[in-house]
Amino acid sequence: MNDALFDIDAIEALLRDAALRNAPLTYAEALAALGHPFSRPHMRALCKAIDHVDARAAAAGEPELAVLVVRASDGLPGQGWWVGRPDWHGKWEGPEAMRHVRALQAAAHAYWRRHRL
Repeated sequence: MNDALFDIDAIEALLRDAALRNAPLTYAEALAALGHPFSRPHMRALCKAIDHVDARAAAAGEPELAVLVVRASDGLPGQGWWVGRPDWHGKWEGPEAMRHVRALQAAAHAYWRRHRL
């Protein structure tokens, strides 16, 4: 299973909608919205596909959208999102991590409210 399983445009639309609504999605919710059951292989493929969405966003000068996909258990992105981030050097969970994530989510929300298509 790979990211070819997913339509990058559909994921981008789903995440832009989440940004507009200021409503993060759990991995399971994102997979369900895209017509897939939750499984670790589906989740890994989704994460790779979301990386493509964020690469497009970066190229267009838009805020990242991957930050909108979170774990149901604590509302934070998974480990893969945190690895290698130049803007974060703290723990990947807890109140400070949540403040960082919420700030990035708010930036996506504000951007897409201003640039609504």
